[in-house]
Amino acid sequence: MKIVSIKIKNYRVFESLEIKNIPGFCVIIGANGTGKSTLFDIFSFLRDALKNNIRQALQVRGGFNEVITRGKEKENIEIELKFRMEILDIERLVTYKLIVGQEKRRPIIKREILRYKRGEYGSPYHFLDFQKGKGYAITNEEDFKSDEELEKEEQSLESSDILAIKGLGQFQRFKAANAFRSLIENWHISDFHISNARGSKDALYAEHLSPTGDNIAIVAQYIYQEHPEIFKQVIKRMQERIPGISKVEAKNTEDGRLILKFQDRAFKDPFIDRYVSDGTMKMFAYLILLFDPKPHPLLCVEEPENQLYPTLLIELAEEFSSYASRGGQVFVSTHSPDFLNAVPLESIFWLKKEQGITTIAKASEHEMLRNLVQAGDLPGYLWSQGWFEGVAP
Repeated sequence: MKIVSIKIKNYRVFESLEIKNIPGFCVIIGANGTGKSTLFDIFSFLRDALKNNIRQALQVRGGFNEVITRGKEKENIEIELKFRMEILDIERLVTYKLIVGQEKRRPIIKREILRYKRGEYGSPYHFLDFQKGKGYAITNEEDFKSDEELEKEEQSLESSDILAIKGLGQFQRFKAANAFRSLIENWHISDFHISNARGSKDALYAEHLSPTGDNIAIVAQYIYQEHPEIFKQVIKRMQERIPGISKVEAKNTEDGRLILKFQDRAFKDPFIDRYVSDGTMKMFAYLILLFDPKPHPLLCVEEPENQLYPTLLIELAEEFSSYASRGGQVFVSTHSPDFLNAVPLESIFWLKKEQGITTIAKASEHEMLRNLVQAGDLPGYLWSQGWFEGVAP
């Protein structure tokens, strides 16, 4: 799955924003308050709405009037994603559109559409189309030859604030909805907290790092036991980047819990995670995340440079890029020129805010930036020198 474009209307600072030709590795820069976190929150909003409903997804963000762009309270919030994904082993360009409004001060889903073309030509078919809790889905998505053969299944949802893909996506007969629901459920929007990662944890089971990183010891043990060659790569990277570190283990405690222990070559006994630096914990967490045996279809990380030494950032950027090449699309926001130096110009977008409204520009479409990079300049240095108009590190 790869998102190729995003349209956002009336979502906080994004009165009307469109991002086209999104690469597998996408890096967002911009001053504080321009909307970097808001862009990532679009993905979190869709995941929260799928997990619960639109009303609850809005409530945790302050309600409809706090989310909708100032001065647009009588209008709708609109989100449109275009992405490539496989449906029945065929890659399709799929569009998902969500329109959220209010009626009698209650948030509702005014329209929800999932559509794609079956062939190279012609108009896309609406394989799911709901308005205010009622609509239809196509059950023979790849088995019809004409419009007359379409098999529509009419459905009514329990409430007009529930996503149709939440219910219908549970059933295999609704193939597009099922595939899209699965993708959203497997998005990873990082909200890593070092304090949550430290300390002993119940010895449960987990294959993927959680957004907060609170299960890092459990996942480290899983990778060590089930994917030992991958774990060796993680340890090798730790040894290269954190001076003195020779070994990391998830050890069982006497009360049946798990805790991370870090071995420093200069000391006989390992340190438990409580006594290692924030940077060491964060680097290990990123390596566990980026060497995941099954990459997430979408990975979002805000400001990975925090707590990390600047010289590590170039290698970290390269590993984000490598993750994307293995099939997981990556969105990263950063304030670090060092990190940006390792990012290709085609991957860089920058946000600018004027009179409360944010716009976006793609670095590779800026002729002067292209010429300077072709001449040997690095994007991070150009950013520091003011070549990214309206944006300072």
